[in-house]
Amino acid sequence: MYKGKIMQVQVVDYRASDAPQKFVESLRNTGFGVLTNHPIEQSLVEKIYQDWYQFFTHDEKQKFAFDPEKQDGYFAPEISETAKGHTKKDIKEYYHIYPWGRIPQQLKEDILNYYKMASDLASELLDWVEKHSPADVAKHYSEPLSNMIMDTPNTLLRVLHYPPFDGTEEPGAIRAAAHEDINLLTILPAANEPGLQVQQQNGEWADVPCDFGSLIINIGDMLQEASQGYFPSTSHRVINPTGANSGKSRISLPLFLHPRNEVVLSEKHTQESYLLERLRELGVK
Repeated sequence: MYKGKIMQVQVVDYRASDAPQKFVESLRNTGFGVLTNHPIEQSLVEKIYQDWYQFFTHDEKQKFAFDPEKQDGYFAPEISETAKGHTKKDIKEYYHIYPWGRIPQQLKEDILNYYKMASDLASELLDWVEKHSPADVAKHYSEPLSNMIMDTPNTLLRVLHYPPFDGTEEPGAIRAAAHEDINLLTILPAANEPGLQVQQQNGEWADVPCDFGSLIINIGDMLQEASQGYFPSTSHRVINPTGANSGKSRISLPLFLHPRNEVVLSEKHTQESYLLERLRELGVK
């Protein structure tokens, strides 16, 4: 990362001829990039938001309680994550989607459509990243980046529900404490409420551009590991709403792109060894 200069997260038109270059430049400088005019259907995203909001408001969710071994299903607020280096649990509940996992029947078709659409786009974005990696960085990739996710059973789609605030929250807890992602890339449709922030090199927090309909992409630790630090996995958080927004739910749909277990990330780690180390740190394994 370039020191001493504050870089802004770039908003890039996916259809522009220089989109790959600009997008990868933004990832390199900030760990984040934002795409507009991308191929993911906004109407599908909105329908998923509405349908899953309904799911989270009903007791049926308890029937899908998460499997500690497989890590699929529903994670209640009381077993929510504690970010690395923090002591308070995040104020959220969520559902883990894997194509091989348990999914409520009435929600299955749309969410698997989205999973495929976002995974296909992610594969293209990894090709962009590789094409615009300097030769001395790319030589460390053990295989083409988009190959790493081919036929992977590990890519995770998380449907997150940040409940409205009612005054009973634990003091000091926030919706998602500052953290880095574990995976290669994360793809996130701009949520239905603002709140996502990225940490800049000077330690200050900046809002990530999140116009409804845009797509937010950020680097995870596995890509940082595979690129030997060239692409930075930057800290980000979801801050608590204020004023009228505090009474609103927030639904979020991050897709965490994970390679196959045996993929070599670096001399030190495969995807499997890296993930296990981090899940233990998070206290969910």
